[in-house]
Amino acid sequence: MAKQSEREGQIKATPSGWLVLVYRIPSEPTRLRATAWRRLKALGAIYLQNSVAALPKSSAAERSLRKLQHEIVGMAGTAVLMESSVLVGESNVLATFQAARTDEYEEIVDRCEGFLVELEKEYVKSHFSYAELEENEVDYTKLLNWFEKVRARDEFDAPGRAEAEASLQKCEQALEDYAARVYAEEPEGH
Repeated sequence: MAKQSEREGQIKATPSGWLVLVYRIPSEPTRLRATAWRRLKALGAIYLQNSVAALPKSSAAERSLRKLQHEIVGMAGTAVLMESSVLVGESNVLATFQAARTDEYEEIVDRCEGFLVELEKEYVKSHFSYAELEENEVDYTKLLNWFEKVRARDEFDAPGRAEAEASLQKCEQALEDYAARVYAEEPEGH
């Protein structure tokens, strides 16, 4: 309970309403349900209960949910998109939204730790090549892009953002240090 109160205390603002998608998709093939779930997750939607997802109201969220509603109907399902305000329980809805973002930030921190471990392995194995550097740059760019997606849907400054940013900065510095070592190991004349 203390953790929930702590998270609620860090909510920047309350939304000007919610968009709620209520849908039903046939149970077979299961990939159709998985597709809807993945799209909603990518948007940052939270589930209020099975097949009832919500996002803070915005023009971008409405466009995305209208598109998904259309796709669900195309899957032989049913879907209704509603605009809503919460009469009772707004703090619970906001806390759920915040918890989802915090979980995403924690996952980024975990992946950053994995990135740093992989870079350390390069040092242990003395792998200082441009190919390894390029591979690590690609991995770092993926982390950055992922963070930007989470930050874009973090409308209420969820806890964990600062830690994720700090972890990314550590990764950036470690990558810069590794690049310097690759350059130092470069054979002369190349």
